[in-house]
Amino acid sequence: MKRIAAIIAVLVFTLAPLKAHSMLNIKANHDHIKVDFFYHGSTVSIKGASDPDVDLVIKIASADGRHALKQKGKVGGVLWMNVGDFKVDKVPGLYFIHSTKRIEDLLSPAEAEASVIGYPALKAHAVCELENGQERARWLDEFIKYKEHGKLYGGSVGKIGTKPGGGQQEFYINTPWPYQAAPGNYTVTVYAVKDQKVIEKAEANVEVEQAGLVKELSGMARTRPALYGLLSVGVALLAGFAVGLVFRKGGGAH
Repeated sequence: MKRIAAIIAVLVFTLAPLKAHSMLNIKANHDHIKVDFFYHGSTVSIKGASDPDVDLVIKIASADGRHALKQKGKVGGVLWMNVGDFKVDKVPGLYFIHSTKRIEDLLSPAEAEASVIGYPALKAHAVCELENGQERARWLDEFIKYKEHGKLYGGSVGKIGTKPGGGQQEFYINTPWPYQAAPGNYTVTVYAVKDQKVIEKAEANVEVEQAGLVKELSGMARTRPALYGLLSVGVALLAGFAVGLVFRKGGGAH
């Protein structure tokens, strides 16, 4: 009996650390966004529960892909024109990081890179055709600024709300969803962080889907481009005619 009791004690002691980190979960409300004719962005609320003694990082990202920036320069010393492309691979089209504290205070550089958390980790993860370190860093910085300007990259520090509940830590954040985000599937990942390491993660999905007239027109552009072109020209002519009528009714010049 003493031997059995000793074995049970060893098992409890061994499994306790695993059990301590088994409650992490996440849910994204409004996880199916429909892009219709009147769509101009949305809001997604993210909530869940974790162990009470951990910090949290929430990453919202699309799948990695290949993107390009237009490089402008003077042609003939006079005109500013597109003179080339900067292509970068293995980066998401949408990327948001929300955290309870600054990433550099939560994670070691190696740990952040392992989960691609934060801009330095994202730049280390990216693949581009530039070998010069300074040029690579400069262009990746420009790429990130371009994405931030388009509301597709960003995040926050300290805006994840937390409160104790039933021996857990409940968390919540309400984040705007940019209308610039393309239709597709997006992954929301919450990381539980302790002692500068990710000790657990959980995921949820957000799907953005075209609907109604927007979906019909998008399908027409792919399958019947000639008809789509004629329709676009017709709509533009009607819009111009309508604007002309409005100004004509306004009484012309004074």
